[in-house]
Parts: sequence; structure tokens; C-alpha cells
Amino acid sequence: MIDIRPAAERGLTKLPWLTSYHSFAFNDYYDPAHESFGMLRVLNDDTVAPGQGFGTHSHRDMEIVTYVLDGVLEHRDSTGGRGVIESGEVQRMTAGTGVAHSEQNASATAPVHFLQVWFLPNRRGLTPGYEQKRFALEQRRNVLLPVASPAKDGPGVFLNQDVTMYTSRLVAGREVTHAPAPGRGAYVFVVEGAARVNGVKLGTGDAAKITGESQVTISADRDTELVLFDVRLA
Repeated sequence: MIDIRPAAERGLTKLPWLTSYHSFAFNDYYDPAHESFGMLRVLNDDTVAPGQGFGTHSHRDMEIVTYVLDGVLEHRDSTGGRGVIESGEVQRMTAGTGVAHSEQNASATAPVHFLQVWFLPNRRGLTPGYEQKRFALEQRRNVLLPVASPAKDGPGVFLNQDVTMYTSRLVAGREVTHAPAPGRGAYVFVVEGAARVNGVKLGTGDAAKITGESQVTISADRDTELVLFDVRLA
């Protein structure tokens, strides 16, 4: 089964410095039909104005993945850590027992566009920590590249949960396939472009929740940036 989540039906937080689209319930946006998908709890598509950002705030017991699509994002945290996440980079933060951090657009002239994704961890009370990796465009062109997973020796950042996040940059006319194992599902989100998921059309900001399918084929009608989440459903 393929359940389409149109871009226009997502939640929206609109502030002078922030445009944030919510695929799942988040903060003041609540939709009982879209609270989570397996252990995937939050998928926010954020654009932050130059020199602006999120002040210091706290999280706990969550695996938080930030994927910068365009621009530069600076983070600071309560452990004294400080750094930047550039376009093509993925950062995993294990909030665990609790961490306070801030996220700011590091550019004074250009916006920063990124996805922030939250997964419920496999257990509570983990030690807070960070990991960050960079992925070149060539690595994800016309393939599904795992950028976050529970595989400690995999190419992506490590997640304390049985989920895998893939990214892909599909050239028009190309396709990729994914075969969810029994008891697992896939969530496909189109960052930009136009694609078909098992023949069903998706555009920029659209998503597809996929269950009960032995194979997922994604074909690009035009150049398309997308992410796919493989999750355990029970």
C-alpha cells in the first residue's frame, strides 16, 4: 500500500526568520493521522534566514539527524562542543540523558535549508553524543546511499535504533529500487523534483508511506533529490 502525504497538507511554522514544514506532529502542529511512522517521529523541512536560528533548547531520549541541503548551519551544545554542518553533511545527535544546544545560520547573506529528523532510540538514558559525516554528490547520484543506520561499520552516521536513512540524487530518467524486509516499511520524501514511486507521482515536498510492498521503485521524471527511511513497523 502506498499512502501519499501531499506537501500542501503538511504542518507549517512560519516566522520572520523561519519556514518549517512538518510531515509529522510537531510543537503546535498536531495531526493524529500523522504522528509517526515506526520509530520515525519527526521530519521537518526547515529554511532559516541569514544570521538567524534556534536559541539554546534541550532534548532528551531522541536520535536527531540533521541533513544540510544548502548553506551552512552552526551548532553549539552544553558539553562545550561547537561546529558547522555544511551542504551535503549529516550530523547525528544522541540526546540521551539530556543535552542543550543551539542551531544558527552561519551565513549573514544566504539562507540555510536542512532536514531535521527525529527517531525514538532503542533505549532511554543513553550517553549524549555527536557524529558528523560529509557525503559528496557523486556518492548519492542515482543510488540510495545510507547516511544514517545502526551499522557501526557502515558509510553513514550511527543510529541507536533499527532504522536506515538513505539519500539519493536521481538524474531525470534514472531509477533506484529498495526491497523492504518483511515487517518493515519505507517512507519516501521528495526534497526537490518530480518522481514516481511504484508508478505514483510525487513532487517537491510530497511523501509516500509504503507498507506491504516487496519492492519500491523510484523513477525520476526530472532531476530529483529525495530521502528514504526504512523502518521496522512493529
